[in-house]
Amino acid sequence: MTSDSALATRSREFDDDSAPDQAWWRDAVIYQIYPRSFADANGDGMGDLAGVTSRLDYLQQLGVDAIWLSPFYRSPQADAGYDVADYRDVDPLFGNLADFDEMLAAAHARGLRVIVDLVPNHTSDEHEWFVEALAAPEGSAARERYIFRDGKGEHGELPPNNWQSIFGGDAWTRLTRPDGTAGQWYLHLFDSKQPDLNWENPEVHAEMEAVLRFWLDRGVDGFRVDVAHGLVKAEGLPDWSGAAAMVEGQTEGGEKAIAPFFDQEGVHEIYRAWNKVLKEYDGDRMLVAEAWVEPIERIVRYIRADEMQQAFNFEFLLAGWDAERVSSAIRNSLAAVEAVGAPSTWVLSNHDTVRHTTRFGLSDPTGFPKGISAEEEQPDEALGLARASALIKMALPGSSYIYQGDELGLPEHTTLPAEVRQDPAFARTAGKETGRDGCRVPLPWSSQGAALGFIGSSAAPAQPWLPQPESFARYAADLQDGTPGSTLELYRRMLALRSAEKLGAGTLVWNGLHQPTDGVLSFDNGPVTVVANFGSAAVELPAGKTVLLRSSDDASRTLAPNDAVWLR
Repeated sequence: MTSDSALATRSREFDDDSAPDQAWWRDAVIYQIYPRSFADANGDGMGDLAGVTSRLDYLQQLGVDAIWLSPFYRSPQADAGYDVADYRDVDPLFGNLADFDEMLAAAHARGLRVIVDLVPNHTSDEHEWFVEALAAPEGSAARERYIFRDGKGEHGELPPNNWQSIFGGDAWTRLTRPDGTAGQWYLHLFDSKQPDLNWENPEVHAEMEAVLRFWLDRGVDGFRVDVAHGLVKAEGLPDWSGAAAMVEGQTEGGEKAIAPFFDQEGVHEIYRAWNKVLKEYDGDRMLVAEAWVEPIERIVRYIRADEMQQAFNFEFLLAGWDAERVSSAIRNSLAAVEAVGAPSTWVLSNHDTVRHTTRFGLSDPTGFPKGISAEEEQPDEALGLARASALIKMALPGSSYIYQGDELGLPEHTTLPAEVRQDPAFARTAGKETGRDGCRVPLPWSSQGAALGFIGSSAAPAQPWLPQPESFARYAADLQDGTPGSTLELYRRMLALRSAEKLGAGTLVWNGLHQPTDGVLSFDNGPVTVVANFGSAAVELPAGKTVLLRSSDDASRTLAPNDAVWLR
């Protein structure tokens, strides 16, 4: 059924002649836009929706199929917009609903689908519901929308349980009553300004489904679901002795155990209901889960036929630069998704991780630090490894995600001073956790101009919300555009070949030319043979095959260490 809203009936010039079982999202290349740092059209130092619109031609030329926008909703920005005060409005930092509609129409006119972030685990403490809950008496219906509890101890002075915030510190904050006495506690798995919703309350279900319809009526093509594994908590909110972490599978008493605040069975009923909402609309609308869950067999439960369409493949992201780990992640992932009839969804970096160009340059290229500061190990630039890993990822069957700047080979900003950092994890851990600011620095569009082209025309442009390092100038898009051998041109050619050879809809076959135990990865996908050398010695390329694409500019018939190639 198609929505009655006129906004949803705008014509779209999509090239989609695939069979029903090959919906667009099964093999799409999706580009993540972090709006704060993508492009600033009005010169205030903060990226905005008009800035996104101004760069859509660039994304069309890159060859992606869709864009995913991190939150742009009205928010006090305690966690860069992941603290939503109004799910149905655009924060003035980014523009307004008219700017969103203009961007959406312009994207659709270019054949680009649009996915928006949805944050259903928690709201901002400035959301009207939470403001009402604070003013309401204990035990009221308003408080039942969130997780309020009396404290333990003689006077309720202890938190209701021992849960810790993902951002550090207790996951509970105590309120003060109007008369000045201490009151109840509320749960926040993240920052204290992000109170968790109570998904045992039918009103929460109804409200979030209404939010889905609001954006579907405007014409969006899907949603990335933040903390998709965290909505439902275990009955009774039992204590948990494991460390707070986004990744599941912590050890408790020598056994793998599921935290009582993650990956509970009840989340699946929520997504079955959302699946039905999406089916009310035409155009193969989709949901992609951010579910930091292990093992992979638990992740794919989120993408069974009647739930979501995609889930990010974090095992692949966490594998780093190591042939056996990457091979294992690919094998495990493809076997797991095959069991539920879904595509795998490959990703190397996002707005929550140290950029892989930098991670791969650490002394341990399989490491996964929570940010990097000037006081920590300064990694070598691993642009060659980042380019080689891109050739592996883009040759795999399924859908693939690009984090903004990956196509430029952009590294992490590893020397941001403490006074400019804005990630709440940095503040809540007193700097022990560096945080995610280093991967969120504004993009360099040009080697000259205000903020390296991040800021558009303005009589008196402001400074960007996070400072860019001088080194970003050499990665600028204008320097790479049309430059043979540049990372941007490698990505453009790679995406064109991926589309022409239908690699996303293909089938991976391990061809036996090399073995991961020897430090070399080798597989076929349709007519394309992929060889990636993780080892320390050069290897011969198979005879009789033509080089289609190579991560380096080497023209020999051997493949040097840290190089990858597509052959036909």
